[in-house]
Amino acid sequence: MELSSERPMGTSLQHDKPIYLDYNATTPVDPQVYHAMEPYFKEYFGNPASAAHQWGWIAENAATKARGQVASLIGAKSMEVFFTSGATEANNWAIFGLLTKLREENPTAPIHFITSTIEHSSIMKAMAAAEKMGAEVDFLPVNSYGQVELETIRKAIKPHTKLMSFIWVNNEIGTINPIPEIAKIAKENKIYLHTDATQAAGKIPMNVTEMGVDLMSFSGHKIYGPKGVGALYIRGKDPKVQLNPLLHGGGQERGLRSGSLNVPGIVGMGVAAEICQATMAEECKRLRELRDLFWQTLQEKIPGIRMNGHPTERASNLLNITLPGYKTEGLLPRLQKLGVSTGSACGTGAMVVSHVLRGIGLSVDEVQCSIRLSLGRWSNEEEVLRAAEILKNALH
Repeated sequence: MELSSERPMGTSLQHDKPIYLDYNATTPVDPQVYHAMEPYFKEYFGNPASAAHQWGWIAENAATKARGQVASLIGAKSMEVFFTSGATEANNWAIFGLLTKLREENPTAPIHFITSTIEHSSIMKAMAAAEKMGAEVDFLPVNSYGQVELETIRKAIKPHTKLMSFIWVNNEIGTINPIPEIAKIAKENKIYLHTDATQAAGKIPMNVTEMGVDLMSFSGHKIYGPKGVGALYIRGKDPKVQLNPLLHGGGQERGLRSGSLNVPGIVGMGVAAEICQATMAEECKRLRELRDLFWQTLQEKIPGIRMNGHPTERASNLLNITLPGYKTEGLLPRLQKLGVSTGSACGTGAMVVSHVLRGIGLSVDEVQCSIRLSLGRWSNEEEVLRAAEILKNALH
């Protein structure tokens, strides 16, 4: 598939238009994805569970095709891909589905899970809930780059460790964890490995079968697909991973995830996955060059600026920067032309500070001076140069 030249709303090249630099939060639906989804809202509106007529058959065939497209992107078999409402549901399902299955098999045996201190909140909070349900959970520290170190993992393993869960590409700083190496440790110790690959799928090459990943979560709206659809990869053999359902009902997704399938969303995620697979190498190179230009320009314009995360083992599209002495709360009114994410936010009268940036050693003051800038499919050189100028001017 070729990328459409059509630009989504809000990405005009006019100089008075805002510049979207928050692709890690969500992406615009690719025009090709939108066009593929549209008929499934209207002409092909059937329920895949309706096996008695053609409307149901058409919907079922569409979901089956999309399952294959998603599986191809990650190097899995179609039968190992289960659609969800997004990565948050998939993360919760991996944790609670395994926990309840283990409890069912042996109600009195101790259960130990391992994760890190800088996971996505859907992992952090699910693991905390698992603790309340009786699981023992270790939240491992990371190094100053945001990577969990292999020796730290080895030391944390116990005889009753059943699951490791580590983010593949960190959503805030872009650092890449050594998932293939972690998978080897997991395999040696007969421990399941789950990874939240929300920021990795479609952006870095992967083959979960060969790499030894057992469970993997990701989402449609991070790869230019729609919101409200995601997937959980569940390894089918060597070893076969068995989870209990998180949702109970009509028995969809082979009885493991009940609820009428979101056919338009699933179709969209499938096409989005196919586009990513076809364009990944070229797009990653383009974004890396664009990101490097952005960083070089920012360094020239803003003395003392610092980059957070690993300098090289990082996502090709992301910069997380600290502007020493400039709290983002005061800068935001002057950054209205830029769509960015900050390291802290005010909510319900309290300051919420990024646990990721704190986890790699930044002080609260430094976190409050930090911004995430994430590029994407419709970012271009003119935009990043203008964004750098806007940032520089905001500081004066």
